[in-house]
Amino acid sequence: MKTLKRLVSLYFLLSLMPTMGNAKGGKLAAYLMVYHKDQDHGLHMAVSQDGYTWTALNNDQPVIGGDSIAMQRGIRDPHIFRGADGAFYLAMTDLHVFGLRDGKRTTEWERDGNKYGWGNNRGLVLMKSHDLTHWSRTNIDFSQLPDQEDMKWSEVGCVWAPETVFDDETGQLLIHFTVRQGNGKNAIYYAYVNNDFTALTSQPRLLVEAPARAYSIIDSDIIKVGDQYHLFYVSHEHTATPKHATAQHITGPYTFDEAYQDNEKRGHEAPCCWQRLGTDTYVVMYDNYRINPMNFGFVETTDFLHYRPIGYFDAPDSPMKRTNFSEQKHGAVTYITKKELRRLLKHTW
Repeated sequence: MKTLKRLVSLYFLLSLMPTMGNAKGGKLAAYLMVYHKDQDHGLHMAVSQDGYTWTALNNDQPVIGGDSIAMQRGIRDPHIFRGADGAFYLAMTDLHVFGLRDGKRTTEWERDGNKYGWGNNRGLVLMKSHDLTHWSRTNIDFSQLPDQEDMKWSEVGCVWAPETVFDDETGQLLIHFTVRQGNGKNAIYYAYVNNDFTALTSQPRLLVEAPARAYSIIDSDIIKVGDQYHLFYVSHEHTATPKHATAQHITGPYTFDEAYQDNEKRGHEAPCCWQRLGTDTYVVMYDNYRINPMNFGFVETTDFLHYRPIGYFDAPDSPMKRTNFSEQKHGAVTYITKKELRRLLKHTW
């Protein structure tokens, strides 16, 4: 059984390696970005053939309305992951931060803001698709989970920024996400998910936290390069700069370092690391929500020790361009084939 699991894991990893370019149905040849916008709290998508110039699908209108899939009638922090089965796994925060403004509820937050904090929510939206246009959906309410020694789920204050990865040691899908109890400090937890992406198969466990949970850690992003896992995260209380940690196993323990630098002076969040197809260059993309208008910034690295800032979308000195969208929030990138790209561009949303 262990041998079979190792073979399955190896197949999975080979199918996802950008440098190999393998995918069910063709060679990976383009990029797909997901993001949300504060204006509508829906799911948006953009595509790029070269990883530099991006075009929003559906003329930058939501491809899926948040009010149709979320308990709070709005989504944030979408993340998309391409699986070895040819399917795409989409995980999102079930949260509308302007629910009162937009008539989605009669209070500022879903629950008491003094007790549960800013942007309090209780769940995630998980979706799976084989063609990027037809999706299954599951809503997970973490407040219904059994309480644990280190987390009283009945008093969960937030479940934010989920991301899907593959644990090649166990052969299982894993999601990691930001959590806090009540209005306390945030930390990163993880849980395993079934292949249908419809249910957790394990109780959530702590992945990383600040020493003595003295400050919050949020917005985790994990990428495996060689035999090492790289974790990027943010802590607005501790520093304005996204941070970096490494581990030999996806569930840790992670060793924190100061390797990541982007020369950004303002607070920013939602780091997302992705590899440029056919190269040894990795991009760290981040959401600079403190500039007006808000925008994404980018740095490149080949060794995760030295980082070269390449600017914001549409900045005069940046190669990163948008053709038809702006003010995007909390992005994530995966790979698609030319056939999938053509299908997306032809689709009527």
